Amino acid sequence: MEIGVYTGYSLLSTALALPEDGKILALDINRENYEIGLPIIEKAGVAHKIDFREGPALPLLDQMVDDVNFHGSFDFVFVDANKDNYLNYHKRLIDLVKVGGVIGYNNTLWNGSLVAPAYAPLRKYVRYYRDFVLELNKALAADPRVEICQLPVGDGITLCRRIS
Repeated sequence: MEIGVYTGYSLLSTALALPEDGKILALDINRENYEIGLPIIEKAGVAHKIDFREGPALPLLDQMVDDVNFHGSFDFVFVDANKDNYLNYHKRLIDLVKVGGVIGYNNTLWNGSLVAPAYAPLRKYVRYYRDFVLELNKALAADPRVEICQLPVGDGITLCRRIS
């Protein structure tokens, strides 16, 4: 599953890595952005692996959590959507990812702002989302159901392997 597709760059990478019968549930609030990258996805021959759903992710995740058939049904989830919902996504995704599966959260170093002093000048959107990303990082570090590894690549990616 991928939450926050934008134009589909990471979606394409994941689809290329999947076996021919692999599937990705792709969630994004804007289909127009996804369609920008769709010709490349089609040219790569992996469009049949993608089930794109337009709309907010939380209502669909709630439906899936309510249906026990979805519990433990995902091997991998990549989250790169609205940072203020990362913790809400995690609370739902932990039930949907199988034990041994991985959830990846993008931008968990958040422009270096997490270690910046409170008085540091930050762009407005960086300052707004800073506390949400910090709260997520603290919650993941304390979550006994996952082992985490934060990769200092780009703007940071935190990988959570579900262990229970």
